[in-house]
Amino acid sequence: MEKTIDGSRATIEVRNVHKRFGSTRALDGMTFTVHPGQVTGFVGPNGAGKSTTMRVILGLDRPDEGAALVGGRPYRELRTPLTHIGALLDAAAVQPSRTARHHLLWLAHSQGLSAGRVDEVIRQVGLQEVAGRKAGGFSLGMRQRLGIAAALLGNPPVIMLDEPFNGLDPEGFRWIRGFLASLAEQGRAVLVSSHLMSELQDSADHVVVVGRGRVIADMSVRDLLASVSQGRVTLRTSALTQAMTVLAREGATVSSAEAETISVTGLPAEDVVALLGANSVPFSEISEHRASLEEAYMELTRDAVQYRGVVPEEAGR
Repeated sequence: MEKTIDGSRATIEVRNVHKRFGSTRALDGMTFTVHPGQVTGFVGPNGAGKSTTMRVILGLDRPDEGAALVGGRPYRELRTPLTHIGALLDAAAVQPSRTARHHLLWLAHSQGLSAGRVDEVIRQVGLQEVAGRKAGGFSLGMRQRLGIAAALLGNPPVIMLDEPFNGLDPEGFRWIRGFLASLAEQGRAVLVSSHLMSELQDSADHVVVVGRGRVIADMSVRDLLASVSQGRVTLRTSALTQAMTVLAREGATVSSAEAETISVTGLPAEDVVALLGANSVPFSEISEHRASLEEAYMELTRDAVQYRGVVPEEAGR
């Protein structure tokens, strides 16, 4: 049985962190807090500062300015740090000649943890049948599970995972969504960095969006999606001109992207229905636009992309 999580220890605080590598400014006042009892998604374009931030949190990089705290303390001050924060930064960072169980036993011994705890986390991540196999022969998905097991060893109040969905099969996606939710329900602070927006939308309660070394947005996933959706309504009608005239007269912004379809902003769906009915304008379908996390992410990071590819021209041009 898991021990009760101390909420005062289940936090990550990143306070005005600045970091340069030579002439490159990696972090430019990065500031956010990961709270207990929720999964926080950590997203941004390549080069946005996500990896550097996580390395600063773990004491692997020292900030030029500011501080990163785990449960109110810098990582370097934590005794038996695996009991404070468990992290997966690189699933490949495992001695390939060691079996999965021996890899975990080695980590457990360094923290004064028991062999029984090793067997417990092996069961939690579903690696019982391969625990005696050498990690060098593991698929990426199996290494991800092994890395998550290592992060859980000390039963820490804080969990930080970098791209944990990579390499997982459909069953693995379903498992990790439920697993992350259970960690948050236990009162842990869970920070998950990922480029798979569809998975984060189903997994995260909160999201921190970063670009060029600073925070762009820090809010609940629900509020972020609502802010990007902007009350847009899609309407299908055979009376296109009449509908656009009626709605524009009431202050809505209307546009027609395709035949018999109108995009409406500035009026809620119920008001659109009432106006069309009052003016005898026929319509066959009306729906409120629901933005996806990927759409919100693309909107927010449009000006923060450091590396932007170019779509090749079609052959023969």
